[in-house]
Amino acid sequence: MPYSLTDKLVIGISSRALFDLEHENRLYDEQGVAAFCSYQRAHENEPLRPGTAFPLVQALLGLNPLLPERRIEVVVVSRNSPDTGLRAFNAIEAHGLDITRAAFTGGARSLVEYLKAFEVDLFLSRNRGDVQEAIDHGVAAAMLYDPPAAFRAPEGQIRIAFDGDAVLFSPESEHIYKTQGLEAFAAHEQANRRRAMAEGPFAKLLLRLSALQQEFRSRGAPCPVRIAIVTARSSPAHARVIHTLRDWQVDVNEAFFMGGASKDQVLAAFGAQMFFDDQDAHVQPASVRVPSGIVPYAGGVLAAESRPCNDNTSTPSP
Repeated sequence: MPYSLTDKLVIGISSRALFDLEHENRLYDEQGVAAFCSYQRAHENEPLRPGTAFPLVQALLGLNPLLPERRIEVVVVSRNSPDTGLRAFNAIEAHGLDITRAAFTGGARSLVEYLKAFEVDLFLSRNRGDVQEAIDHGVAAAMLYDPPAAFRAPEGQIRIAFDGDAVLFSPESEHIYKTQGLEAFAAHEQANRRRAMAEGPFAKLLLRLSALQQEFRSRGAPCPVRIAIVTARSSPAHARVIHTLRDWQVDVNEAFFMGGASKDQVLAAFGAQMFFDDQDAHVQPASVRVPSGIVPYAGGVLAAESRPCNDNTSTPSP
């Protein structure tokens, strides 16, 4: 029987999100494909340093030995050619990561169908165009910022933090805030405080993580997965978040209702291995302290001031 990915938590990741390939990316931008390919071949046995998503991927893969059957799969999905992609797999082996699957697409114009073919639940990349396209086609995705210089992942735990509106929940309420102001937003949330919000792009990922937590609990085992919501909402708008989570039958471990205060210090105290938010004003300061990624609106465009990436789609950018 073929191996099924249907009941797994599947993370799709670009090689540049998993490893630090910023020098190689600049080489690609400045000197072109031939120079990039030559460099990758010449250095394919040299170790690569961890990238922004490395702590999260390493921690998630560490869950598999703790479970009765394998639940986490990571697939490298890259615009590299198979030839230049060899360096990523050499680095995977050097770091002892349990990753065996990859799609090296040789500069394919779109990665979406490959993400769907591997049943990817979350796609992490440094390429804003790929992330936007994934979101537009219903795949949870985030564009990662530069890794924090001094981050140390908590040992033996997985800590993931989410913004609420436009990430876990639909952008409906946030749209009211942006177009009509705080007073209209507060009135809308108070009137609908017991009505669950619609799912946002990361709702299914939250449900997958919650199912993992339940699996540990059902076995009476300590659960290493901790989930936090870090939202700009404050009381009384917090009530709708709680009622929505109840409706979804999800128990998050921690929730922070910031009321507009900066999120970065709370995220550092939580020790998030990844933080997902839809606004650069939150992601940029957070990314200095914890690994972070921005979640674009469906059909929208990532903010031009968002730090990280190249948009090229030709062969074979990482």
